[in-house]
Amino acid sequence: MAEIKDPENTILIELKGGTVTIELLPDVAPQHAERMKELARAGEYDNVCFHRVIDGFMAQTGDVEHGDMEDGFNLRRAGTGGSQLPDLPAEFSRLPHDRGTLGAARSMNPNSANSQFFINFKDNHFLNGQYTVYGRVIEGMEHVDAITRGEPPAEPDRMISVKVASDA
Repeated sequence: MAEIKDPENTILIELKGGTVTIELLPDVAPQHAERMKELARAGEYDNVCFHRVIDGFMAQTGDVEHGDMEDGFNLRRAGTGGSQLPDLPAEFSRLPHDRGTLGAARSMNPNSANSQFFINFKDNHFLNGQYTVYGRVIEGMEHVDAITRGEPPAEPDRMISVKVASDA
């Protein structure tokens, strides 16, 4: 089991195969780390699908507006929405987009990240300095690797529950 050094800044994502433990990086991207905790505590991420999963690249989720819908129409829209909260300004750093890092998904506008995020399957250094890194998987990467691929997947995997470790 992963050693959780700071339960207030650790996220537990329950997937079908098991738990993914993510260490948030509030020293690097404080607004993004705080947003993830706020949405997790509100239950906004529960049952949200992985709507964009590209083999050898990353798995994207977190569309709290459309990502928990069961019907095909809303699944096609998954990836186009966010939360009711305002968008976040970019918090770029020197941290590289290595395997297992958590990045903030956004539109072409660097200051448009809201609720969506992605987990890198491999080192994706071409993203460095363009997308905010605000966490890293410290345990359970094998469960991330097992997420069904597709854009969107025909039968998308979902985050069953997302919790802050200090609340679990």
